Amino acid sequence: MTDADARTLSDALGRLATTPRLLVALDFDGTLAPEVDAPQAARALPEATEAIRRLEALADTHVALVSGRDLASLTAVAEVPESVLLVGSHGVEVRIDGHETALTDAELELRAAVSDVVHAAAAGVEGVLVEEKPAGLSLHTRTADAEATAAAEAAARAGVAELDGVTERRGKNVLEFAVRPTGKDDGVRRLRDATSATAVLYAGDDVTDEDAFRALVDGDVGIKVGEGATLAAHRVPDAAAVARLLHDLADLRSHLGHA
Repeated sequence: MTDADARTLSDALGRLATTPRLLVALDFDGTLAPEVDAPQAARALPEATEAIRRLEALADTHVALVSGRDLASLTAVAEVPESVLLVGSHGVEVRIDGHETALTDAELELRAAVSDVVHAAAAGVEGVLVEEKPAGLSLHTRTADAEATAAAEAAARAGVAELDGVTERRGKNVLEFAVRPTGKDDGVRRLRDATSATAVLYAGDDVTDEDAFRALVDGDVGIKVGEGATLAAHRVPDAAAVARLLHDLADLRSHLGHA
């Protein structure tokens, strides 16, 4: 990040800190937690966890995690206070005043068919793992080589192509198939409504976070973590930089009377 970019981001955080009701919405993997080969081994950096606790303690300030993980997985790895709002499964699951995943009978039948296809595609392919989610399945290829990845993904896509109503999402080393087209943009909008937020900060590193950036409006701040094309107006290099900017935001908001 250049000095000019850093000043621009600092100015944006300063303006955001003045908003009456702030929502800080954050992706988890790659944003708060460095990426690891085993998804359940991921943990947020201690500095990020402390920043979240500081923000949560401020008046008129809400923190939310918005993830492609299902809520059970997100809850297990995030280790955040109960007051932190959670959006899992790309917006299908929400923990605000409790949560409920209610698929229709037709969606449950379709999910079962998708499960058969994805598990068959991954069977016997070294380094390819399947993650079960309430509304779909993910094919993880982080530990697979290029040939194995291509073979498993091609088989999964070919099988899913025979099914109607399946949404495909590409992430970092993951291909997800869902029976509901809900995205992180839906999660951000629902969180904004639930908190009556007057401005939102959203930070994320993955392709799926671009949906969330599309949901931002004037006065919001979008931050891309790492490399890659993005709709976000700002960029930081890694999870450590995210932790620092969250502490900066907590400092600014506290000094402006939201303690």
